[in-house]
Amino acid sequence: MELKNKNLNTPIAIVSIVIPALVALLFFLPKPDFHPGFDIKVLPLFHAILNSATAVLLVASLYFIKNQHVKAHKTTNLIAVGLSVIFLLSYVTYHSLASETRFGDVDHNGIVDAAEKATLGGIRYVYYFLLLTHIVLAAIIVPLVLFTLLRGFQNDIPRHRKIARITWPIWFYVAVTGVIVYIMISPYYH
Repeated sequence: MELKNKNLNTPIAIVSIVIPALVALLFFLPKPDFHPGFDIKVLPLFHAILNSATAVLLVASLYFIKNQHVKAHKTTNLIAVGLSVIFLLSYVTYHSLASETRFGDVDHNGIVDAAEKATLGGIRYVYYFLLLTHIVLAAIIVPLVLFTLLRGFQNDIPRHRKIARITWPIWFYVAVTGVIVYIMISPYYH
């Protein structure tokens, strides 16, 4: 398919709005009484593995392009996008079915009381900072990745490079903080 002269700004804008809106909506909709036939409790670990793999692929991609291995750069980025799509589908599945996990909720009663907060101390602020920046940047990264890919497929190398310099560090941060947030909250899954 020839993308050189295609204007895909509108479809990219639509996707970039629909994805975060759908994810946000998951936290307000009632959970269905549906059991997918497997233990969904494994999905947060799966998400961390996908984020880890994406981070490694992004580092490899950067290495490849710095060493003029364009085909390997393209391949690693496409795999990273594929893993991100799998992540998104799995994330939506998990959060549409699972009850909320609260950071610091040792007794799993859905409330982080004063004693639990006191036990956490200042680490709460680190967790919430990482979580907040991860969420905001995860929404921002969708159009950045799509526009960066589009410029690459259009062989518009100057514009591809320009946007990739913004996209890469944000995408890498989102992937790495996804793993850190998982590690921090994993003791509180039930």
